Amino acid sequence: MSKIHVYFMPGLAASSTIFEMIDLPKDIFAIHLLHWLLPEKSETLENYAKRMAENVKHENAVLIGVSFGGVLVQEMKQFLTTKKIIIVSSVRSNSELPKRMKIAKTTKAYKLLPTGLLQDVELLTKYAFGDTLKKKLKLYEKYLHMRNKEYLDWAIEQMICWNRTKIDMEVVHIHGDTDEVFPTKHIKNFINVKGGTHAMILSKYRWFNTNLPKIILE
Repeated sequence: MSKIHVYFMPGLAASSTIFEMIDLPKDIFAIHLLHWLLPEKSETLENYAKRMAENVKHENAVLIGVSFGGVLVQEMKQFLTTKKIIIVSSVRSNSELPKRMKIAKTTKAYKLLPTGLLQDVELLTKYAFGDTLKKKLKLYEKYLHMRNKEYLDWAIEQMICWNRTKIDMEVVHIHGDTDEVFPTKHIKNFINVKGGTHAMILSKYRWFNTNLPKIILE
């Protein structure tokens, strides 16, 4: 039996190391990790998705995207023949975005975000007070690899200004009930992960290792 090829796309600015604990049965699945590209000047999300789709080398692959990566794999779908699209801790249309993001879109407040700060996570960690913040920054240091200011500005704008209004019912949505970035009160028809936060691909990896194979094969 030929294997099912599964491509994983990390969240905004994250590296593919966020999937390091994901373990699918090797006799059935072949895992491929996608990485963020630098956007071209004034590049549209559609064009970026087309470029990213060129990295998917197998027909009928499964695409799994986390957060903004979930938005991207939905855009990539139009350029590929896929078996399944699965999004994690993400949204399927702009109606599912939280109110603060909708306000940021209207006011263009996202343009004021100090994205340059993210480029020096080590410095932030050094001056962070309190263990929880230090712990969080250590995680950022480990998993947030794409710290290029042009990329960050572009990605935040694409996420907040995503223009998809119609939900693709073929897209499978896995979401945590304590997601602080995309609260479930705005989201319908999803597979609920109890106690799952926005970073549950890391914290709930056992749930994914148990449930992903059957979700993919359904």
